[in-house]
Amino acid sequence: AEMAAVPLGFDIDAPRWDQSTFAGRLRHFLNITDPRTALVPERELDRAQAIVAGCRAGLVPPGSSREQLLYAKKLYDSAFHPDSGEKMNLIGRMSFQVPGGMALTGCMLQFYRTVPAVVFWQWVNQSFNAIVNYTNRNAASPISLAQIGVAYITATGTALATAVGLNFYTKRAPPLLARWVPFAAVAAANCVNIPMMRQQEIINGVTVTDEDNNELGRSRVSARGGRGWGAGRALGLSGCSRSQRAAAKGIAQVVVSRITMAAPGMVILPIIMERLEKFPFMQRIRVLHAPLQVLLCGGFLLFMVPAACALFPQRCSLALADLEPELRDSIVAKHGDKVPYVYFNKGL
Repeated sequence: AEMAAVPLGFDIDAPRWDQSTFAGRLRHFLNITDPRTALVPERELDRAQAIVAGCRAGLVPPGSSREQLLYAKKLYDSAFHPDSGEKMNLIGRMSFQVPGGMALTGCMLQFYRTVPAVVFWQWVNQSFNAIVNYTNRNAASPISLAQIGVAYITATGTALATAVGLNFYTKRAPPLLARWVPFAAVAAANCVNIPMMRQQEIINGVTVTDEDNNELGRSRVSARGGRGWGAGRALGLSGCSRSQRAAAKGIAQVVVSRITMAAPGMVILPIIMERLEKFPFMQRIRVLHAPLQVLLCGGFLLFMVPAACALFPQRCSLALADLEPELRDSIVAKHGDKVPYVYFNKGL
């Protein structure tokens, strides 16, 4: 098909907002976690991918406006992995966190009184989380099916043990404490699920690059840009260019982000429902309590998903002095003091 040149001065991978500030990252994630993008047909996502690829090569469809190109990039960022460039499954995309998370969180908060209900909804939630964590990992670190299975079983077991144990412990406690049990279970499971699902990054380390996305270490292998300010994609891997300390920092930040994402809805909403359920009109419409909690959870997540993702830069940095001695020495030997920080994709 006939193609035209990219508009003068336009860089499809340049961040639209300053990613060194929380406000800039928030605007970015409000853009790519937009729940409406989860409804976009596959063919339109594929077209967006083709437009982004063409734009990187300097060619775009004739008559393409800047707004159309930016919309294509929005769809691409929402649906394709920043490391591998592969299309992510729908459930694992951050744009699906609001509809998926609101349904699961609302049900966990509503059905917390009986053990069978707690077990069922915590199991469903951890299954959902496992898919999200696997989808948003650093794709340069592969994980086997056996490791995925162990991570899933461990995280689910942790959530169930926490939820069921606290459920028994809070039977004689004030009702509000019992309503907070689901959050305690989710927080505990996140501390297990994410590191376990991304254990290969901790074991083998993640590839680190300089500010220009060039892979660092003894290897002379280069890297090519992934999603602009995302991580560079290595054309080859070298043990000396991978850092376990960088992986640990990135995963720790993701754990904090996920717990923060769930906290307002699962801590504040129980207080709201506790107050509302004392009113006579609420007692007459008990059948609507679950749908109401789901909708309110959606309201919290609509803001908290992008806000939690924006807490830390996706392109994470680590001071050269904090790297493993071998990797640090190899970088200093090759670059001297020109590389004070290394960069890597922490995932979401």
